[in-house]
Amino acid sequence: MLNIVLYEPEIPPNTGNIIRLCANTGFRLHIIEPMGFAWDDKRLRRAGLDYHEFTAVTRHHDFRAFLEAENPQRLFALTTKGTPAHSAVSYQDGDYLMFGPETRGLPASILDALPAEQKKKFAFRWCRTAAA
Repeated sequence: MLNIVLYEPEIPPNTGNIIRLCANTGFRLHIIEPMGFAWDDKRLRRAGLDYHEFTAVTRHHDFRAFLEAENPQRLFALTTKGTPAHSAVSYQDGDYLMFGPETRGLPASILDALPAEQKKKFAFRWCRTAAA
């Protein structure tokens, strides 16, 4: 099973939609705090519909706590600065796919710590903005 990692998510409906995605795919969800909203935000609940109870969500105090708790063997940063595209990877059971905050992307401190082969391009050609 894959793991989705949201690093400091900012927009409640986006996180709610990811909760619903994880419930329907069996993926585990990891949220690295701080979040840009409260966990009981009504917009988060509305977007996640009734899927919260069907999703394995683990909240981590910060990135270091995430690494210590999970010890990911294969952690991929999905970023506009990566190569090749995220779709060119043969993902394996237990992989972690990490997304940064919607407005600013993953910080350089995290991207710089990962080898190039773990930074995968993830951007839509039609996006108005694409954070790292």
